[in-house]
Amino acid sequence: MNSIPVVLAWSPGLPELILILVIVLLLFGAKKLPDLARGIGQSIKEFKKGTKEDETEVKPEAKPGEEKKTNNQ
Repeated sequence: MNSIPVVLAWSPGLPELILILVIVLLLFGAKKLPDLARGIGQSIKEFKKGTKEDETEVKPEAKPGEEKKTNNQ
């Protein structure tokens, strides 16, 4: 079977991003926009921190001085 890579059919250009920004500005207002951006930034930071903690739980580091034992010893 041939595997076909998934490609995004639509990627926003500059006009689309400006339109989205204007809609967000109209919905939330100029005064709430900095708080909204700050909240999104903190959410991303917590998400990255959580995924990093999960990686350290999955891969426990070996303690110094401990060596892996093999069947040949």
